[in-house]
Amino acid sequence: MEIRVDQRNDSKVAVVVSEDMVIQNVQDALDLMVSVQYNEGCDKIILKKEQIVDDFFELKTKLAGEILQKYTNYQVKLAIVGEFASCNSKSLNDFIYESNKGNSVWFLPTVVKALDVLHQIDTEEGA
Repeated sequence: MEIRVDQRNDSKVAVVVSEDMVIQNVQDALDLMVSVQYNEGCDKIILKKEQIVDDFFELKTKLAGEILQKYTNYQVKLAIVGEFASCNSKSLNDFIYESNKGNSVWFLPTVVKALDVLHQIDTEEGA
C-alpha cells in the first residue's frame, strides 16, 4: 500500500494507492487512520470502493456504521470513490445520499471530485 499526499495550500489529503484490499474489518480501518494521521499528518483520506471489503456495503453487517463512527469520533474525513449508481439496495442508496449531504463521509465517482470536496472543507470551515 502506498499513501500519496495531495496538498493544496494548508489542506492535505491522503490518497490510498493499492490493488489490494485495505480495509477488511474495523481494526484495519483504525490502523489506516492512525498511520495516515501519524505518518502523513492528514485527517482526510480517499479510498477506492474496491479497497474496502464488500461487507462494508452490506449495511446489515453494521461494518460501515462501526468504521464511520470511529472516523467521525476522531474527526477524520473519508471519501470513498467508485461507481455507486448501480447499487440495488435502497438502504445503501439512502445511506450514500445522506452521507453525501453531511460533512464527514462522501461516496463520489472520481478521485478528482473527492479531492475537490475534501480540500474545500478547510476553505469552508476557515471562512
